[in-house]
Amino acid sequence: MQLKDLEIFIVAPPNPGMGGRYWIFPKLTTACGISGYGECYATSVGPDAMRAVIDDVFGRYFKGENPEDIERMFRRTYSSGFTGRPDLTVIGAFSGLEMACWDIVGKSRGRPVWALMGGRMNERLRAYTYLYPLPKHDPVKFWTDPDMAAEAALAAVDAGWTAVKFDPAGPYTMRGGHMPAMSDISLSIAFCKAIRGAIGDKADMLFGTHGQFTAGGAIRLGHAIEPYSPLWYEEPVGPDNHVAMAEVARAVRIPVATGERLCTKAEFTDVLRSGAANILQPALGRAGGLWEAKKIATLAEGFGAQVAPHLYAGPVEWAANIQLATTCPNLLMIETINTAFHRDLIGEAFEVDRGFVTPTEAPGLGIDFNEDLARAHANSREGLHLEMQDDPCDWQNGNSFAGGSPD
Repeated sequence: MQLKDLEIFIVAPPNPGMGGRYWIFPKLTTACGISGYGECYATSVGPDAMRAVIDDVFGRYFKGENPEDIERMFRRTYSSGFTGRPDLTVIGAFSGLEMACWDIVGKSRGRPVWALMGGRMNERLRAYTYLYPLPKHDPVKFWTDPDMAAEAALAAVDAGWTAVKFDPAGPYTMRGGHMPAMSDISLSIAFCKAIRGAIGDKADMLFGTHGQFTAGGAIRLGHAIEPYSPLWYEEPVGPDNHVAMAEVARAVRIPVATGERLCTKAEFTDVLRSGAANILQPALGRAGGLWEAKKIATLAEGFGAQVAPHLYAGPVEWAANIQLATTCPNLLMIETINTAFHRDLIGEAFEVDRGFVTPTEAPGLGIDFNEDLARAHANSREGLHLEMQDDPCDWQNGNSFAGGSPD
């Protein structure tokens, strides 16, 4: 087999608050006519610029190559421009192209990707959902209303979910680490108390933050919510400050999770070495694709850590997460966004049933990508997939975090 053609779909989902303002899907086709799909989750440049990066990486390191030669293409891309170090944008482009290669290889063998990466370890995969407003909820007030969050959590548990994630401790600001406002700490306590009161011991609570605190601020907040026993404390300080994150991990009796914004095994190795976290959350469309994520999971296994693949993206990355998760003995759970548009874009290969996903035997990534639907929803939004706010923390009037792509 030989890689020949590249096509890139940049899709704007109807609800940008459930997966981002746009999704980037590269399609690769071999000279013998086998096509595969991937997804890129690099978000630091706009979609037109990202399209150019993907095209450049494909032309330099993929075109004319055998899609089986994942390691060779990774090493060439990783070393691009005499770097030899993690590069978020370039490796983001590589990640989507790499997924597409695995899709092709699986289709050529008539086997799912998980069967080519160590085989099935897990018969079904525990999944978790973010808390989103119910139809009866005010979509603006929801993000700062503990009672609405508790209602949404109870509805999720009634639907079978065994873990729910929420993040009431805004803001997500470009100004870097700050001390949380006392009102943010109080609101976080209220959320945890209300949700725990609603769901009891029927599900785990996953407390999300987005790297917005100093180590001291994260420790203060962590101590405040400890009595409600969240399963994890997600990215409490900046993702590149492993020393500070390790300080938080030592001081707070909640497992620390991180990885959405990290790239390649190099950065995840630093997390493990420093003791910054024992739950790793690689986003496969950014971290280096399936094979690199498998290496990250194996590193985590050696450190006694677990993996929980992250998803704030489209359904092709979700399909890749499922393939990886099927093979991992140290899997904790996978994130899931279960909208009709996600499902319609890749067909009915995967189903969330009472909070669990069963891996498919379908070849490749197991998806049937709907190109017509993708073209009908071509992106025209001006913002980036995710964005931070410019404003600092408001210590007087409180803060609200409705996601980095609310509209």
